Amino acid sequence: MPSKVESDIRTEITQGLAAAWPVCLGYVPLGLAFGVLAQKAGLHPLQIGFMSLLVFAGSAQFIAISMLSSGAAITSIIFTTLMVNLRHLLMSSALSVYLTRAKRIVLPLFAYGITDESFAVNLSKFKYSNWNIKRALVVNHASNISWIASTVAGGYSGQFIPAKAFGIDYALISMFICLLIFQLRGRKYIITAIIAGASAVILSVTVPGNSYIILASILAATLGVVLRKWIKKV
Repeated sequence: MPSKVESDIRTEITQGLAAAWPVCLGYVPLGLAFGVLAQKAGLHPLQIGFMSLLVFAGSAQFIAISMLSSGAAITSIIFTTLMVNLRHLLMSSALSVYLTRAKRIVLPLFAYGITDESFAVNLSKFKYSNWNIKRALVVNHASNISWIASTVAGGYSGQFIPAKAFGIDYALISMFICLLIFQLRGRKYIITAIIAGASAVILSVTVPGNSYIILASILAATLGVVLRKWIKKV
């Protein structure tokens, strides 16, 4: 008969995997698409695997591969992906309020696994259920394993798939559309999303490079907070 500790660990893993499987399942086609694109850009499957392990950020990896294919300088790629990944500071800040009792040695391991998808799952669980960092870690790293395996598999299969076949280059955009739809839970979220989209379009015309993404996000988030406070007063 398993001890109470073993039973608790099994429960944590089971519940974490139950929350993680939609993310893992969603990462499979996305990871395969990235692996194919990376292979077309000249990366070996082993390099693709190391990139997924070290970076573990789908949007940044897609952008980096796109820029690499277009012959962009390394410094430009690093700066652009850094700017895009600055949103992780916001996501980490939002989750940190639920991790005040977590051991500091565990926090870097947790921070490494934060992505848009795992953030959305864990934030919802922390808000509306009896969630803890152990289950959140399972979500993060089950997703990590799924992503790495899928990108490597895509790298190996890329040699058999023509470039831009099956709408592969649209995979990342479709993922973010799905994430957006799941977050639209009320008027204020819809208005904030509209502000973000409109701001991004306007700023993309006036601001050079990809920094307009960060600026639009900051503007929309700020106006969203103002809107929420105004709604509470009304």
